[in-house]
Amino acid sequence: MDERQYQKLAIQWFPGHMTKAQRDMKESMKLVDAVCEVLDARIPNSSRNPDVAELAGEKPRLLLLNRCDLADPAVTARWRIYFRELGLQVLETDARSGKGVRELPNALRTLLKDTLAARAEKGQGSRPLRAMVVGVPNVGKSTLINRLAGRKAAVAGDKPGVTRGKQWIRIDAGLELLDTPGILWPKFESQAVGEALALTRAIKTEVFDQEALAVNFLVRLRETRPELIRERYKFDPDPELNGYELLEQTAKKRGMLISGGEPNTERMAAALLNEYHEGKLGRISLETPNQ
Repeated sequence: MDERQYQKLAIQWFPGHMTKAQRDMKESMKLVDAVCEVLDARIPNSSRNPDVAELAGEKPRLLLLNRCDLADPAVTARWRIYFRELGLQVLETDARSGKGVRELPNALRTLLKDTLAARAEKGQGSRPLRAMVVGVPNVGKSTLINRLAGRKAAVAGDKPGVTRGKQWIRIDAGLELLDTPGILWPKFESQAVGEALALTRAIKTEVFDQEALAVNFLVRLRETRPELIRERYKFDPDPELNGYELLEQTAKKRGMLISGGEPNTERMAAALLNEYHEGKLGRISLETPNQ
């Protein structure tokens, strides 16, 4: 990979309400038996908040690779094996369609079989299990909970920062879930992590340069999935072009021009990022376990 093709992109986003959310999560952790960590299947590494492990402590954890419908299925299968080799239970889910979601209650009961046995021995078998649902912003936590509950029990939205306070939702007689606000961490360890979170809209678009992100994404596509550029935008991505020239060519092919026939790169950048987010470019994973 030619690093010279990539633009520097400063992305830091840690609003004040996230500090409070972390404190609330730490306080609420004593009320739950397990933690459901919802990851974006396209970026399982970048969407794992490193603070969650510390917050969860010894609580059993279930990983959900959500939005699996937008990720490359072969890559997702590799991630599933990777996490299971680490001793973690993993489910593939798509909260919007409901794929895999109904498996969650049984997976939690399997994860907590020792807790259930201990309660039964003490005559507390009717006491419901409680699990906290955590994840970065806009990863689909509330949509997943609503799908499980069969009603609009949790506030959901296709942008970061919708869920602000904790919400207990009863799934069945033996299971309650605690929905929590999406939280990021104060400083990303690499530009790649910040870009991955920006591409999947865990970060508000207002806090980064969309053109720079689109340029870097096009360079990435040219290196890893050039056929997608050919199929969607009807041109062969010339390896001699820099990222900005790629964006200009994409805009021309789309007819996104300003006065004088110049390409409207700002509009094309927004369209490109939106088309990726909606899955119109294909099922694209941005990370693999060996990375």
